[in-house]
Amino acid sequence: MAVLPIRISGDPVLHSPALPVETIDDELRTLVDDLFETMDAAPGVGLAAPQVGVGLRVFTYGWVDEEGTKWRGVAINPELWITPPPAGEPDIDEEEGCLSFPGERFGLRRAEHAILRATDLEGKPFEIEAHGWLARIFQHEFDHLDGTLYTDRLGERDQKIVAKISRKLGWGRPGQQWMPGVDDLEG
Repeated sequence: MAVLPIRISGDPVLHSPALPVETIDDELRTLVDDLFETMDAAPGVGLAAPQVGVGLRVFTYGWVDEEGTKWRGVAINPELWITPPPAGEPDIDEEEGCLSFPGERFGLRRAEHAILRATDLEGKPFEIEAHGWLARIFQHEFDHLDGTLYTDRLGERDQKIVAKISRKLGWGRPGQQWMPGVDDLEG
């Protein structure tokens, strides 16, 4: 297992739809191990393969809910069904961050409920009905597989702030990345 560098907004792999996983093999198992290792080191609650430069439809997640239930797994070739997000401005508890736009958080309305259908590393299909923060995690990671960052979904005011931050930090172009455990961009 290895901690991999995380691509920063502007890298083409983050802004392109990922390809379906065709074979579950040792190479994919190694990638998934590396995704978990990188996600935990960042630290994050989810990580999609495009965020480490691999354009495949796979993401990992790891989160403990309010009741102490541990949600940890991998979703290969996921499908996601969501309810419409509530109307209006986001509340303070709807702030979201992204390891590919590190160190920043913005309010974003997401659907409260989601159904994730995917395949695990043994090739077995599974389904999770998610609510609240887990539904948010699934939506965020699924977006990465479609080439969408959460910053792409922000309102006009926040989009201007994102553009200003990107210019100031030299982001928004290919080749920008950071290394969890080395660079302190999420601190």
